Amino acid sequence: MSTNAIAKRYAKALVQIGSEAGSVEGFNGELSRFSTVLTDSRELSAIFANPAYGIEEKKEILKDLVAKLSISPMISNLMMLLLERGRLSVLPQIAENYGVFADELSGVIRPTLSSGLPLDAAQVEEIKGALAKSTGKKVELKVVVDPSLIGGVVTQIGDKVFDGSVRTQLANIQDILQKG
Repeated sequence: MSTNAIAKRYAKALVQIGSEAGSVEGFNGELSRFSTVLTDSRELSAIFANPAYGIEEKKEILKDLVAKLSISPMISNLMMLLLERGRLSVLPQIAENYGVFADELSGVIRPTLSSGLPLDAAQVEEIKGALAKSTGKKVELKVVVDPSLIGGVVTQIGDKVFDGSVRTQLANIQDILQKG
């Protein structure tokens, strides 16, 4: 089974548990925080991947890390399970998939808006409102300035891209002119 499929299974199960416990957002934060610590620290990643360290030593290190990060018992148990099954390296993918499933459950989308020029707050709110109205979901918009767009905006929602940039319009005009 691929690591992505494994990550999705763990994430989906954890979202269901979090939903029942009313801790979906809390679990999301803890997973992200723990995943960041693990990926940012080469030493920790090396220790958990090194077979020279026994499982008991790794469990003690993990327990100390969980205590320092104030991780809930549920996420702590997940970390121990992943460690025992040799899947702690899949944690970043689990955290990413968990975020996606949690957003679906709570009706949130996180589109990225790329603009050729910086947008003021009123423009961002107008676009955010239009996206919320068209999707029927709560919008957490990430705004990025991309000078290569020349003007206009490109909005990406998941795997869908809505391109209203001047760069694309110029490319379309050029294509039409070349084809005659």
